Amino acid sequence: MTPNTSGVVKMAFSRWFRRSDDGLPRVQQPVQFPAWPPRYADDVFRLPVLVLSYFPERDGKIDRRATGDVGEPLENIRSHTQETTRRLVEALELGSIYHGYKVPGTPASLRYEVVGSIEYFEPLPTKTKAGHSVPMTDYRAIVERADIARWVTETGVKEVWLWGYHGGVVDLWESNMAGPFGDISNSDRDPGDLPVFETTYTLYHYNYARGLSEAVEDHMHQIEAVLRDADSRLFWDKFVGNVRGGRCGSAHFPPNATRDYDWANPAFVATDIEDWRPGGGSRQLLNCNRWRCDSLTWFTYWMQNIPGRDNRLFDGDAPLTNWWTFIGDWDAAHRAGMGLKA
Repeated sequence: MTPNTSGVVKMAFSRWFRRSDDGLPRVQQPVQFPAWPPRYADDVFRLPVLVLSYFPERDGKIDRRATGDVGEPLENIRSHTQETTRRLVEALELGSIYHGYKVPGTPASLRYEVVGSIEYFEPLPTKTKAGHSVPMTDYRAIVERADIARWVTETGVKEVWLWGYHGGVVDLWESNMAGPFGDISNSDRDPGDLPVFETTYTLYHYNYARGLSEAVEDHMHQIEAVLRDADSRLFWDKFVGNVRGGRCGSAHFPPNATRDYDWANPAFVATDIEDWRPGGGSRQLLNCNRWRCDSLTWFTYWMQNIPGRDNRLFDGDAPLTNWWTFIGDWDAAHRAGMGLKA
């Protein structure tokens, strides 16, 4: 005889999904992402990556005199950067799956491949730069030493992932871009701080005193920069929206945030993030439980709500494009005059 489990199902459902007094569904169940690796379509955007690591070493440890705050054994930090690089690939690919948390089998828009890795056992090259109280990381010197021209023009590298440090002793940019269509990045957009070739590449500077979430956050801000550049009204005004304005929020501001970095706010807010449409979608009440009240889950969840492959969304009569094109193939998007809507 089959046991009657309907009461158990109803109790579990009501625990995570309830209706508020105003009739909006109140969702409390933590989001679940698909397993990695995801499904890749034949036309997935491929991003070859060059990893550069600076480990100022002294007596088998990272030299704290150079880093300001990191002095662990060299092998520990090397292992940390290698593992975080691996997990970063996973997080970024999973983040590019449109509504991956609720539509099984949806393919990723991005596919990363580390095609080269170079380690230097010395401090980061730096230079004096106006407006900075400590030396600025010399990105041109770093990439030219690695023969970036060959990596970009012959190997097709689109991203450089730089592992280093901060510690109050050097300044850095979380992202930096160079290419024929200019520098749209989370930097001061100095046109001379990276060599320019016929194809675009983006450099991300990670801090190995921190973890995976902070590395992903560098990419979050780059996404914000390029999409805002592509169409500020559609991305910044309508997708991100005002603070607690019922839209999707941004890297530092989930939909229920009241201040910067407010990833663990338990307050509920009505938002259409899971059914976002330019003119407004169905709203539900969410709080930080949906993204486990942690920044890394929030970043992946937010990315999975960016209009991606086969999004079937419209702004008026204009269909939205796959916004991941601006990360996956910046040059092709610009040559085609592509926007966030067709």
